[in-house]
Amino acid sequence: MAESETKLDRLRRQHAWLDHILRAAARYTESYGSHYAAAVTYFSVLSLVPILMIAFAIAGIVLSSQPDLLTELRMAIQDAVPGTLGDTLNDVVEQAIKSKGTVGILGLLGAAYSGLGWMANLRDALTAQWGHPKADLPFLKTYLKDLLALLGLGAALIVSFGITAAGSGFANLLLRFVGLEGVGWAEFLLKLGTIVLGLAANWLVFLWVLAKLPRDPVTWRSAFKGALAASVGFEILKQVATIYLSSVTSSPAGAAFGPVIGILVFANLVAQFLLFITAWTATAKDNIPEEPIPAPPPAVIRPTIQVTGRPSTRTAAGLVGAGLLAGLTLRSRRPRQPR
Repeated sequence: MAESETKLDRLRRQHAWLDHILRAAARYTESYGSHYAAAVTYFSVLSLVPILMIAFAIAGIVLSSQPDLLTELRMAIQDAVPGTLGDTLNDVVEQAIKSKGTVGILGLLGAAYSGLGWMANLRDALTAQWGHPKADLPFLKTYLKDLLALLGLGAALIVSFGITAAGSGFANLLLRFVGLEGVGWAEFLLKLGTIVLGLAANWLVFLWVLAKLPRDPVTWRSAFKGALAASVGFEILKQVATIYLSSVTSSPAGAAFGPVIGILVFANLVAQFLLFITAWTATAKDNIPEEPIPAPPPAVIRPTIQVTGRPSTRTAAGLVGAGLLAGLTLRSRRPRQPR
């Protein structure tokens, strides 16, 4: 063990899970996770206004086609808020019905702008957490890909919520059918099954987000564990948000400002959590690319020429004598030809 090893280094060496979390935290910080989360939060909150405009437009279309429902709504507003304020709210409803087309178009345009900004920042953030460099992509092609990704995510969310709602409704019908409605243990198992089904639906959504939303998509296998951790953490965040909203709406001041603050904090927590889970997934040992072995430096051939001095007179005479002796010996051994 090296003398310079700290206690944290020793703990990281002993506990692989701790080393993994610290690697993920380093990746999250180096890739500006908090800055990206702030950008995603901004466009998340900005998207609420056009979504409300679209909701008002849809409500205006429904109310204009059903006069009885509109009359009941006006009477309910007048009973709940009597006096001048009630008349003002009824006037707002009337104006919303009259301008439902304009409000709907503006809402769609605003939703397209804020939704594409949200998707672009989310995809850039996920790409950074995976450690992929930000490439200089063509504007129109990137715009269309972000639009398709936004529509794909919307479809995935619809499927997720649909699976949860259908599963819960089917379970209630099943309890009614077998005569166990209102039974404690059956209700508990139903609640547990609903939670498991919700986790499975969340897992499918996060699996798609982690694997296919980055600019350079990764394999499904790489995002498997990260999607599982994200689904559990997101369910916990949803429960915390539900408890928070139920506590702050008990007072008039909390009912006015609590939901707005809660949505802002919840959106930022979800964004930071998703980016950290992405960093955690990307820094898993299975997902860290092997560093290429550097090639050896080129070989340099330098021929060495060694120059020696001239032989001495004595050495030269000896060499000449040896040569003459060898020549005489070879000549004496040659067979003589007959005359």
